[in-house]
Amino acid sequence: MTDPVEISRGNSPVVLGLPHTGTFVPATIDAKLNACGKALADTDWHIHTLYDGVLPDATMVRATFHRYVIDANRDPAGTSLYPGQNTTTLVPLTDFDGQDIWDIPPTAKDIAERRDVFHAPYHAALAAELDRVRAIHGFAILYDCHSIRSRVPFLFDDVLPDFNVGTNLGATCDPEIENRVMSICQAAEGYSLVLNGRFKGGWTTRHYGQPANGFHAIQMELAQSTYLSAEAPPWTFDTGKADRMRAHLKDILESLADWAPQTGGKI
Repeated sequence: MTDPVEISRGNSPVVLGLPHTGTFVPATIDAKLNACGKALADTDWHIHTLYDGVLPDATMVRATFHRYVIDANRDPAGTSLYPGQNTTTLVPLTDFDGQDIWDIPPTAKDIAERRDVFHAPYHAALAAELDRVRAIHGFAILYDCHSIRSRVPFLFDDVLPDFNVGTNLGATCDPEIENRVMSICQAAEGYSLVLNGRFKGGWTTRHYGQPANGFHAIQMELAQSTYLSAEAPPWTFDTGKADRMRAHLKDILESLADWAPQTGGKI
């Protein structure tokens, strides 16, 4: 079986989390998906390619399994991230358009097994890398990398901004980290942005963002229109769009790598 997590280690204080770029679905699970589910439409397409090499000394922790197997950015207890709003669950039953994805929906036993085999190893790896980086610098910054179609009426109205920054209303990181990211996004000509809009940070950002303990977390949800030729199959990576976006992502990650808390950490 494919390893559920890939790790590329660096010594920067920045750790990139990529919970939704994987497309691996075990054959036994794929057999239970319907045609809609087998399309894997809700992938964070090519995000690992978009961020590859942007900050060479960053650590990257990537889930290789698809979110339809189990969502690595959901609370393992199954608690909703956005009570009262349309969203998807720990093991999604629908896609982002509200369409059923299963011929044979997962049982409670299925979900528990997938939590052990996929969800837990990803987070064990992510936690270990954050601990390792904090031991080097006295702090660690988790930058959680995501993308989504810019138009998903089931989840949000109108068109999603290009940059969607989430810090759970400022709770998950030092204010200067939020300010640095927002300043660069605001200066990016031709791009729109929002802070703590529809996406305030998923379970990963909220769980690991503990500034008092030296763990800072921020989520970046990019509109896929910023780097794909079209937000539809075959989900083609647009090199020209991507290069323009990568220049801004480079500025963001380099700024975070240069940050240090006012007390402790780097001098």
